[in-house]
Amino acid sequence: MHIDPTCMAGKEDDDTDLGVRLETRPKTAKPPLYKVLILNDDYTPMEFVVHVLERFFGLTHAQAFEIMLTVHKKGVAVVGVFSHEIAETKVSLVMDFAQQHQHPLQCTMEKE
Repeated sequence: MHIDPTCMAGKEDDDTDLGVRLETRPKTAKPPLYKVLILNDDYTPMEFVVHVLERFFGLTHAQAFEIMLTVHKKGVAVVGVFSHEIAETKVSLVMDFAQQHQHPLQCTMEKE
């Protein structure tokens, strides 16, 4: 096999980079999270609040009871932190459920 030296001329000084392609991608910002809050009122039974926390937030009875007591004593408690869509859905479900059972329980969300 014969290699023509004229074909190889200038190959050492070639600026063509055939290695790893370096490309910067813009970092995708994480979507904001939202706190779902339960507010105290003087009419909704404590047992109903515990039931709501268990049913819509998947809490154990003990966890739900602790949060209910926080709501009762402090007037408000964070029930969970979720993406906007999930937080919005949970607030809507809780509000509809409370209304169906004729309780004035309030559930809101705010950006974390």
